[in-house]
Amino acid sequence: MTLKEIEIIKSCQKGDLERFGELYDDYIDKIYNFIYYKTSHRETAEDLTSKTFFKAVKNIQSFGKKEKYFAAWLFQIARNTVIDHYRSSKKTANIEDFWDIDSGEDLLVDLENKEKILLVKKYLAEIKSEKRDIVIMRIWQGMSYREISEILGKNEGSVKVMFSRTIKEMKKNLPIEVILLILIF
Repeated sequence: MTLKEIEIIKSCQKGDLERFGELYDDYIDKIYNFIYYKTSHRETAEDLTSKTFFKAVKNIQSFGKKEKYFAAWLFQIARNTVIDHYRSSKKTANIEDFWDIDSGEDLLVDLENKEKILLVKKYLAEIKSEKRDIVIMRIWQGMSYREISEILGKNEGSVKVMFSRTIKEMKKNLPIEVILLILIF
């Protein structure tokens, strides 16, 4: 956690909640992307991102009692918000979401990429949610093992081992071009 974050958090805890906007600006894209990947729906991701930041500002007073890292605390709120969302809602899919192809794109390339992405999503859907979260946070969110361990409440070594084993499993079960897609997605 940076000195700037510590200063902002302390200001917020003293009642200057306007400073929370600085933290919001620093984390909005990361939290949105994290939630979007878990929901695959833009409007839902926007709503849940908003709820995450609302919960964070509402509970800023409690930060620091058990947590060391603001990012880990915020991602844990996001993760719990997504879990709550799925517990309280019925799974429905909007057909419009599946046919969202821009007319200016090369449809064959777009179709091939969508097939590869669907293969990645299918594989990730089949593994334990904890392993999936580690892969998402490590590769797409660029989080450190320490941050991931804080979010999941596991020790850093366990997170490293789980990530390594999951990547090895992926190498066995997926074509190389799909693995490359995962790493550059």
